Amino acid sequence: MSREVRITPSILNADRANLASEISRISAESDFIHLDVMDDIFVPNFTFDFDVAAQIIRDCPIAVDSHLMVAQVDQIAIDYAQAGSASVSFHVEAVSDIRATAKGIRAAGARASIALKPGTDINNYIEYLDAVDMVLIMTVEPGFGGQSFIESMLAKIAETKRLIGSRDIWLQVDGGISLETIERACQAGADTFVAGSAVFKSDDPAQMVQALRSAASAVI
Repeated sequence: MSREVRITPSILNADRANLASEISRISAESDFIHLDVMDDIFVPNFTFDFDVAAQIIRDCPIAVDSHLMVAQVDQIAIDYAQAGSASVSFHVEAVSDIRATAKGIRAAGARASIALKPGTDINNYIEYLDAVDMVLIMTVEPGFGGQSFIESMLAKIAETKRLIGSRDIWLQVDGGISLETIERACQAGADTFVAGSAVFKSDDPAQMVQALRSAASAVI
């Protein structure tokens, strides 16, 4: 089995007053910057409005992986792709037309990804796997950083990997990823990892990104 490990640090736990500096600390070691967008409707928290997020995307020195935890996401997801996101994840629980939204994201030049809350069954979305480039499995309830990894999601990761099969689809996990959990998530089948608190609350964020990559790479 040959898989490439991707580490995508989330700036949710970074110092937002000094985002450029925070991002510069880890950009050389990271594959993407993970941008969590919350609207205080789909989840009980607010992070960035579109104008602020678009500026972050424009200014970011590396590719941005936008994760939209927002209601009525169909057009918004396409807007984020047009704003320059390299990848856009939208929640199946918030979208009206998965295929049309994924198609619009791809047409704007970005990778399209479906995201699932912990309680959402991936088996209900098998028919859409041919329309996306990545599946994002939430390993915490979306809305806040710093939560603990939900161990029962390992079975869901493994099931998602089984359903993906030989398709060229990345499998991302988001929530509670740390040196203590990344190996198990990788063994279950994940290849793309969002880490927020583990990176930005460490003494050396860049070194932590390297350590996370090494830990995951050691088990594939």
